[in-house]
This record gives sequence, structure tokens and C-alpha cells, in this order.
Amino acid sequence: MIAHKELVKEAFMKCFSAESDVARERLLAQLESDNPAVAAEVKSLLKTSQNAGAVEQIFGFSASESLAATSGIGPHEITPSTRRLRPDTVAAIGTMVGPYKLLEQIGEGGMGSVFMAQQSSPIKRRVALKIIKPGMDSQHVVARFEAERQALAMMDHSNIAKVLDAGTTPSGLPYFVMELVKGIPITEYCDLEKLAIKDRLRLFIDLCKGVQHAHQKGIIHRDLKPSNVLVTLHDGKPVVKIIDFGIAKAMNQDLTDRTLFTQFAQMIGTPLYMSPEQAALSGIDVDTRSDVYSLGVLLYELLTGTTPFDKALLKGVGIDEVRRMIRETEPPRPSQRVGQKTTTQKAANDSTLRTKPTPNEVRAQRELKGELDWIAMKALEKDRNRRYESPNAFAADVERFLAADPVLACPPTLLYRLQKFSRRNRGLVSTGLLIVSVLFAGIGVSTWSAIRASKAEIKANREREVAQKNLDTAMDAIEQLLAQVSNQELLEIPGLQVAREKILN
Repeated sequence: MIAHKELVKEAFMKCFSAESDVARERLLAQLESDNPAVAAEVKSLLKTSQNAGAVEQIFGFSASESLAATSGIGPHEITPSTRRLRPDTVAAIGTMVGPYKLLEQIGEGGMGSVFMAQQSSPIKRRVALKIIKPGMDSQHVVARFEAERQALAMMDHSNIAKVLDAGTTPSGLPYFVMELVKGIPITEYCDLEKLAIKDRLRLFIDLCKGVQHAHQKGIIHRDLKPSNVLVTLHDGKPVVKIIDFGIAKAMNQDLTDRTLFTQFAQMIGTPLYMSPEQAALSGIDVDTRSDVYSLGVLLYELLTGTTPFDKALLKGVGIDEVRRMIRETEPPRPSQRVGQKTTTQKAANDSTLRTKPTPNEVRAQRELKGELDWIAMKALEKDRNRRYESPNAFAADVERFLAADPVLACPPTLLYRLQKFSRRNRGLVSTGLLIVSVLFAGIGVSTWSAIRASKAEIKANREREVAQKNLDTAMDAIEQLLAQVSNQELLEIPGLQVAREKILN
């Protein structure tokens, strides 16, 4: 019974701390295949919101601590009024964590909660403190948490949130302290301030520089999205800050002494911003160009107000279809996407759909068409070898656009587009090629027959010309011979004069 409880607990921890709903569903599907009994209990626990006693009976902590009152699969926000804590936990408002007093919860993810805290000594300041959720301190979660802490500690850039301190609570929960970023997601800031495209591009260049710094330190973020890219004000000027390296990956180094691995066939990241290689679940290792793709999605959203793939559309299909779309479906260019309604808008507004774009949309389409289309679509290439090789190269092309210089991005050639089309539509292309082959074969036979007939006609014409020429030559010879004969001599030959006159006439 104890072994069974441990299996359920471990499976529950993994599913609840999954980086996304898609990853959680994948884990549940695998668990159901391996151990249906454990899978059934985990699903029940994940869906439970009222029966907290069932969770406490198995694990020894309350459902409100770990399940966050889920409805369906997926964590929901825990508020101070609904949180019930064990006596040895420290994630309560007013609690001291080292020299830091927790003032207000300002964020929450699958593994940890983020609080605004007040530091009293040795200096007074407000900071952001991230700590593992009570009851979530499994080996996998702690390893991931320590990796994030180390990743942030390695970086020192104005566009990346700085780590100020780290430690462990008396109950053994790791935490780290960051600079407090009082900002909002980059997309919200741009829309709130109604920034022009050029101003949005300048903020985006700063974002690229921050990601480039992380890559230089050997860190791949793997989850770049608006909620992890905040804009705050320093002396009245907007400053981009990258946060949440919770699923970051290190290149050529270890971020923690604990065993840290990604389960086989597990999707890591947020589907709307996920690169094709992240969705492929293949042997292809994810490298820095995966972040370049996510940056491309962010640029697309800054330019159009929406992501390349409609959020409602991805939610309405299964995991395998989501993966297929990310890997194979080509999104429309930004200039084409402006003015298009999303699936949600169409459902809510189906009777009043516009047939023509508004004047603002027409103006935006003109601004985006051409070089900005090319830049965004180069970053969103399915084949990572065709993307920008780094965030710096991406930013450099945006800077060329702002300076009215020629950009390196260019539209794909006709041959490349045909190759892409053929890979996406193998059956259709095979059928088309067969039909074309038959048509060309028929055309070939007809052409060959026509050529043979033409050759025969040419030969006959030549033979007629030769015969006519020979006849003309013979007539000329006869005329010359007869001309040399005098009339007197002809008179002596009976009938020859008459024959001569007939020939010459």
C-alpha cells in the first residue's frame, strides 16, 4: 500500500508540476498506458477541488496547497484567503524567509510562487522572492528550481532580471531573491501606450540583446512569451526585462548537482510560442535557434496583435494535431494576418464579419508588407537552418529596417516554395505528377508523329525540287543544242523544224 501511495504521489507531482497543459496531458496518457490504476487516482486528484481530505490522506498535505482548486487539468491561482498551509511551510503573507518578509503574492507557476517581499537588513529594499510551493518539493521540481536559480545567477544584463540572493527555508524549501520588476507583458505595454511599429521594434531589439546574453552564457530560455518578457520604466524610459527561466536549458554545463532530465516524448514550452523542433519530440536536440523562433512569434504578435496560430484553434484540437500544426502548417504573413478575425472573434461576431479591412488595418498592412513580412517569416522558418543564426543577427536585420538599409531577409524562392508544398502535400503532388507524366507522354507521341510526317513532307518536296531542277537543266541543254543548228540545216531534216518550234515555244 505504501509503495502504491508513493507511486501515486510521484506521478501526481510530475503531472501537477508539468510546464504546460499539453505536457501534463502527455504525461497522463503515458501513465495510463503504463499503470491505469495509478493514472485513474492521479486524474481524480487533479480534478478534485472539494475533497481535500483524499489528498491529505494520501500525501499528508491539503489539496488547496497542491491542487490550487483545479477545475479540469491545470493549476489555478491560490489566493491568501484560500491557502491552507502546514505548520512547517513558510509561503504565507507576513512570514519571514531569512531577512525577507513576504508582503504580497505577485505570481505563480506550476512549481513555485513569487512574492513581493521586504528586505530589512543589511539594506532596506523591496524584492521578488520565488519559492517552491508547499508540497511540491519532489526531486524533479527541486532540481528544476535550482537550475533556474543558477541560470539567473550566471547572467548580468540590463534586460534580464537579476538574482540578488538565495537560500533554503528551515523546512528545506529552496528559494531565491530577484530584483522586483514592476512591469507588464511587452505586448500589453505596447498596446496600452499605442506605440508605433518603429517604437515596438526598438523594444524588440532590446529583448533580442537580452536573449543573446543568455545564449552567450550557455542558457537557452525555451519559454519566451509575453508573460515572461516584462516592460518596466526606468527614469521614464521603457526597459525590457526577461524573467522566468524555469525550463531553461544549459549548454555544455550543469546548472545543478541534482539529476535533471526531460522525460522522453515530453513537450517543453508553451505551444503558441514553441518551435517546431520542441514540438517534434524527436532526436533533434533543441539549440539557441529555438529561442530565435519564439522571438519571431513575439515579433509577429507585436506587429499584428495576435500569434501566428490562433490560441482558440490550438485549444480545440488534440495534442498530436497541435504538434503537427506547429511542425508543418505555414502561418500567414503579418501583413496578411492584420484584419483577420481569430476563431474566438468569429464565433462571437459571426453575423457581423467585415468584408473589408478598416483604414487603420489597411495602413498597417502597407507598413508590414515587404521587409517586415520577410524578417518575421525568416525567424519563423520550420527549418531552423533557414532562420537567423542568433538573436543578434535577428536584431541586426530589424536595425537595418529602421535605418532604411537593405535587410538580409528575403522572400523564399519559387523552387523552395514548391519543395515545401510538395513535402506538405505528398499524395496530391504524386497524383499531379502522374497526370502530368501521362500528358507529357501523349504530347511526346503526338509530337513524334508530327515530326515524322513533317520530315516525310520535306523529303517529298525536296525530291520534287530536284526533279524540276533536272528537267529545267535538260530543257536548257536541248535549247542550246537546237539554237546552234541553222534554219537551213533544219530545213534539210524532215519534220525537225516543226519539232524545234514546239520545244522552244
